[in-house]
Amino acid sequence: MAVTPQLTDAAGTAATTVAGHRLDRSTIPLLVTLGLGVFAGALDLGVLSPALPALGATFGVGPRDLAWVFTLYLLANVVAIPVMSKLADQHGRRPIYILCVSIFAAGSVLAIAAQSFPVFLIARAIQAIGAGGIFPVATAAIADRIPLERRGAALGLVAATWGLAAVIGPVLGGAITHFVSWHWIFALNVPLAIVVIVLARTTVPANAAHARGPLDVAGIVTLAVGLLATMSLLTRLYTIDGVVNAALAWGMLATAVVAFALFALAERRAAQPVIPVAFFRDRQLMLTYALEVLIGALEGALFFIPAALVAGQHLSYAAAGSIAALGALCFVAVIPLSGRALDVVGSRTVLAAGSTLTALGMLIFALGFANLWLALLAMVVAGLGFGALLGAPTRYIVTSRAGQQQRASAVGLLSIMLIIGQIIGGSLGGGVASSHSGELAGYRVAYLVFTAIAALAIILTTALASRGAERRAPHQPQIDADK
Repeated sequence: MAVTPQLTDAAGTAATTVAGHRLDRSTIPLLVTLGLGVFAGALDLGVLSPALPALGATFGVGPRDLAWVFTLYLLANVVAIPVMSKLADQHGRRPIYILCVSIFAAGSVLAIAAQSFPVFLIARAIQAIGAGGIFPVATAAIADRIPLERRGAALGLVAATWGLAAVIGPVLGGAITHFVSWHWIFALNVPLAIVVIVLARTTVPANAAHARGPLDVAGIVTLAVGLLATMSLLTRLYTIDGVVNAALAWGMLATAVVAFALFALAERRAAQPVIPVAFFRDRQLMLTYALEVLIGALEGALFFIPAALVAGQHLSYAAAGSIAALGALCFVAVIPLSGRALDVVGSRTVLAAGSTLTALGMLIFALGFANLWLALLAMVVAGLGFGALLGAPTRYIVTSRAGQQQRASAVGLLSIMLIIGQIIGGSLGGGVASSHSGELAGYRVAYLVFTAIAALAIILTTALASRGAERRAPHQPQIDADK
């Protein structure tokens, strides 16, 4: 986080230039605290990928069982997000943020000490419960403290820490696994959590919106069951020796349909639903949530890049990972700039540019991943696109449109939509790649599918409100899901 020397504005208020944009100097400690929390949560995912083979060898489990390391994490996130967001709206940002970081640290300690695979999965679920609340509560705290005209830059800075973790996580995880043990890849989470908790006691606002109403337990449970059945269905369709187990597939499909039907019924009756219908009555919010699902699906493309490079160019896993890291570096570089651009050109332009670059990058990769130079070009273009899509833009829209009492819940719903998209994209990519004879043909078709998803995102961005309409929105009555 680059900070230049103190400046003084026309009113005599101390200010600091961060990433080229002036922010009230008093907000910098808050952004540092929130950024460190988001960094810890994001680092937890990045360090794990290179450690999976060693983890599997330790516990004697194969790829299918190892998949639960991620799917269970995502599922626990889905459950935690609405719970923690609701608690933050009711009891204040500071105590819930500290609670989330503490739970995350406790899960990390258990993961380090785990001596069996079931215990490790429990530790991952605990980590996810804590991490599930860190980003939405942090975003709501920024919206509470920082005015709209400077909020884009602040959100971009915090989101950039997530991108930074995405770059250094795999390198750090691989080094620790190689020289020490995979158990210790989570060790950094503990001191980071302690620092964040100490800082949060004085920097994160303690005020609460005092939103009333019961937690939608029925909605959370039925949504979790429906998503679990969907994940199981999509990931297993192409993993049983290339043949679909019809009875199992129909059983999971039936479970998902029944669970989502019960979820819809529960949401209509709930006083404080997980997915408030009022959020979808606002056209701007509805489009934003739909875009977030597509963005999450596009993230699924990132899972298969190293494997496609290995298949197409016979690179080592280390070399393929390095090429993939190039896209992450571009992503990190663009996030703060896209946050600043929100304050200048508006969310529609930023999201349209991001969708276009991502589509172009996916297309180049689909047609040229077997060529080193085309693969490098694809990583740069797609990385720039993801930098504009992820992090600040959609959260900028949601925090601007949702009322203060529902702000954390609205951002939490955005995170749920992103996770749903990740589940769909990851499962779809693996399924398409596995359904064609020959690895090259499978990956090529898969990335053409991702190109089509990005093209659909471009179309959706054209329906968003213009910058002028977006600026007028705060002067109009804001969405409140209680009404």
